[in-house]
Amino acid sequence: MRLAQAGNLSGQRLERLLSRFGDVGDVVRASAADLAAAGLTDSMAERLRDPDPEIAAATEAWLEHNDHHLVTWVDSHYPALLREISGAPAFLFVAGHLNTLELPQLAVVGSRNATGAGLDNAFRFAAYLAGAGFTITSGLARGIDGAAHRGALKGSGSTVAVCAHGLDQLYPPAHAELAGQIVLSGALVSEFAPGVPPRRTNFPRRNRIISGLSLGTLVVEAGQRSGALITARLASEQGREVFAIPGSIHSPLSRGCHRLIRDGATLVETGADIVEELRGLLEGISSTIEQNSGLPESDRADFMTDPQYRQLLHHMGYDPLSADQLVTRSGLTSAEVSSMLLRLELAGLIETLSDGRYQQREEGHPKQ
Repeated sequence: MRLAQAGNLSGQRLERLLSRFGDVGDVVRASAADLAAAGLTDSMAERLRDPDPEIAAATEAWLEHNDHHLVTWVDSHYPALLREISGAPAFLFVAGHLNTLELPQLAVVGSRNATGAGLDNAFRFAAYLAGAGFTITSGLARGIDGAAHRGALKGSGSTVAVCAHGLDQLYPPAHAELAGQIVLSGALVSEFAPGVPPRRTNFPRRNRIISGLSLGTLVVEAGQRSGALITARLASEQGREVFAIPGSIHSPLSRGCHRLIRDGATLVETGADIVEELRGLLEGISSTIEQNSGLPESDRADFMTDPQYRQLLHHMGYDPLSADQLVTRSGLTSAEVSSMLLRLELAGLIETLSDGRYQQREEGHPKQ
């Protein structure tokens, strides 16, 4: 706990400290001069030798909860992918399920001031990818982050929220209920000890953990100065895949994604594009991807009794059709059709073809 409160301590630096001093107790008892000689800054050495009593008390109280954990660099639960990055934190505070950190993760990030279309895309992609076997990782911020977490939960998957503050508090407060839902099937993660408030400088540090936990990072919508671009840059530097969804050339919130695509990010139009790209990295969960059962059976049954869905499937027939053709045939709005197509695909009743058109699976056709 003392070492965790020192702040900014990487796993690699912790290894050097243990190699130099022998064990954690000797590190904590070391003199300021010895700590400086070992590479610690004056402020880190001071926090280590004289920890803030309020943060110490908050940390101890927080760890008394059964679902609260302190994962160290030498712990078997420390995420393997995160361990690979430069400057990986020596300690992680985790609320929720530790095993979530060992599942294949995909980061979904974007603007806090997202458009309605951006929020819808984040939700839909996260739901699809969660159904395909990915744990969706994001930063619990307003906008795209929140929509991605909610989409993962709707897709019957797990999600990880990486926070820029101690986990005894929540930022933004409006996402307190969402955070509670995340803990039930996933995890909240932070390198900051309980008692540490959400400072501006904490957020860029948080971003390296989001990308570091993940096989790849999907940027849904981002302006030229969006923090999501920092996450994408870090992902690239960490040797991870970067994906971006294109948007209107007239939208300021598309320019960040377009810049990423120009710089080499993979342009994606469907969740299937990402699954196909990462398929080779997902040894051990290929059967989960093939099943891709993102919605429970009860939801599948609901489609067969819902008049709108029955009508949409009737208009679709068995011929491949584009979303625009279905809008024309059904009389529904584009937004309604897009949402319905996603849910039908997650339920396994339709499939997306390589040219972007949709086709009904034979077993999914409702009797008229």
